[in-house]
Amino acid sequence: MASRLEHSRLLTGLAAMALSAAAWWFGSGVHPLWWATWLAPVPILWLAPRIRAGAAALAALVAYIAGTCNVWHYMHDAIGLPLAVVIYTIALPGTMLALCTLLYRRLLLRDRVLAAACAPPALWVAFEYANNRLSPHGTFFNIAYTQMDALPVIQLAAVTGLWGIGFLLLLVPTALAIQGTPRIAPRQRAFTGAVVMACLAATLAYGGWRLQAPATSTLRVGLVSLEHRQQPAWDGPEGQALSARYGDAIERLAGQGAQAVVMPEASFVATDATHPVFAQAARRHGLVVDIGVDYRGEPGAERNASLVFLPDASAPVIYGKHHLIPGFEDKYTPGREYRMLPGQPRAGLAICKDMDFIDVGRAYGRLDAQLLLVPAWDFDLDGWLHSRMAMMRGVEQGFAVARVARKGRLTLSDDRGRVIAEATSEGQGAELVGDLPLRETHTLYARWGDWFAWLDVASLLALLALAGRKRT
Repeated sequence: MASRLEHSRLLTGLAAMALSAAAWWFGSGVHPLWWATWLAPVPILWLAPRIRAGAAALAALVAYIAGTCNVWHYMHDAIGLPLAVVIYTIALPGTMLALCTLLYRRLLLRDRVLAAACAPPALWVAFEYANNRLSPHGTFFNIAYTQMDALPVIQLAAVTGLWGIGFLLLLVPTALAIQGTPRIAPRQRAFTGAVVMACLAATLAYGGWRLQAPATSTLRVGLVSLEHRQQPAWDGPEGQALSARYGDAIERLAGQGAQAVVMPEASFVATDATHPVFAQAARRHGLVVDIGVDYRGEPGAERNASLVFLPDASAPVIYGKHHLIPGFEDKYTPGREYRMLPGQPRAGLAICKDMDFIDVGRAYGRLDAQLLLVPAWDFDLDGWLHSRMAMMRGVEQGFAVARVARKGRLTLSDDRGRVIAEATSEGQGAELVGDLPLRETHTLYARWGDWFAWLDVASLLALLALAGRKRT
């Protein structure tokens, strides 16, 4: 009888791990299914109070690692990150999930039911917030990005930033696991479920209301990315040929009514800021023309920059990329200034990885930007994810985003995170034009910053103190 019971428990544990791993597999990575992320923690949290603490932590770790190995090919093969970095990137959040499970189990077994429900989200968000502050890759793979197709949910970022979304993503499955734990008094289960469902309902109601806000104006924007293998000097033969191709694309987009045209990051090597094709197109059509270049026209500094040609300006506006990819972009000097274009609408400039960092979005939120123009360069597989990270900055701070990537996505998104127009340049060239809605948006997150993250950290300290108290 004892062996049969142990066998049954083993099968139950393995089934819970398999279900959790499957949900993490589909609910994480470079193109996640948003609904699968909500389910991923449930089986392990359901299992945790039924087995020993060490076994529960191990089950959480193994399930998470097995599920998030879906990024192995992307990180190791597509990007070429060292094996140790890939393992660290997968194993560290898995370890944090194991700690979340242990804290949840300890509080639950002490009949601190509501505290137990809050423990995994509080610990997880505190970890992600610390990672954002310390990592050279900013918010990459933050769990909140899994929800970019769930528009009512991501509106919460306008109030709490990423941190409120991450909290809710762990809070709801924890409450579901509690509902399936019979040792808890029905009244406690009902109260905890009611509190969590009220939080979810309030989030969805706010999100639905926010999505109804009308635009105050529109800007017709063209995006174009042409496939080319090298990064030519724009005053050389290959650069002149590529410039002519881009010039033809600008003519087509201008003919469709585009008022601004954005081209990808580091498309050319530029030793000076003059370029007749782009400058003349800007003047002839009254366009804003934004092109990303490897800029070598500054003494003692090579920059990953964007040059923006304006209809009535003698020289382009130059913006230097702030956040550079370690290893890949060590030759560049990072930029230090944020650039707003003159006139209306209030448009700011950023480049690719800048949009992985909250500080860039916050800076433009403080400058009351309505729109960011973002040349980029992705790695094919991450086109969806990286474009959505940029969109999230717009939701947080209240601006639209026009982003165009080589080997990625061309996206126009409004300040609610809605995709207005999209095309792919993954392995090919692409262009699009669309009317981008603009608003006068001032978010609570833009004013108050990471208030929710600090509240989360304070709550976690209280939960740890409660878990550490001796039984009376």
